[in-house]
Amino acid sequence: MSMTPAVRFLKDKGAEFTIRLYRYEEHGGTAVAARELGMDEHAVVKTLVFETDSRLPFLVLMHGDREVSTKNLARTLKVKAVIPCPPPTAERHTGFQVGGISPFGTRKKLPVYMERTLTDCPRVFINAGKRGQLAEMSPAEILRILEPTIVEAAV
Repeated sequence: MSMTPAVRFLKDKGAEFTIRLYRYEEHGGTAVAARELGMDEHAVVKTLVFETDSRLPFLVLMHGDREVSTKNLARTLKVKAVIPCPPPTAERHTGFQVGGISPFGTRKKLPVYMERTLTDCPRVFINAGKRGQLAEMSPAEILRILEPTIVEAAV
């Protein structure tokens, strides 16, 4: 386990979590994490970095096997458009390398939006600040620690 800013953040908040390590593959995404750890990709959470049309950054927590409807998300946020950040911008906003972006311990505090159906999973696996390192935890812990806004943006 690497003591990343994400892991330090979780420990500081008294979170109940277990670190799960796997062999990272470039561009493998959540499918590789699920395969390597023998779990359903639906329970692997990807942390995505977006910006509004006015360039305000925010995070979206989404099932690994689902995509984000930017149209639905923009409507929910009451903005004209939202766009995914390119990797250098995502890394600058979060302080984490793409493939290891975590919502915990980001460089600057960013608004977090969480897909509603993630709360239906008994356990989720979310990046812990380093490629190949996930934190296994209950969605209730994410809700307690991050206080995300719940959205319905999955497609």
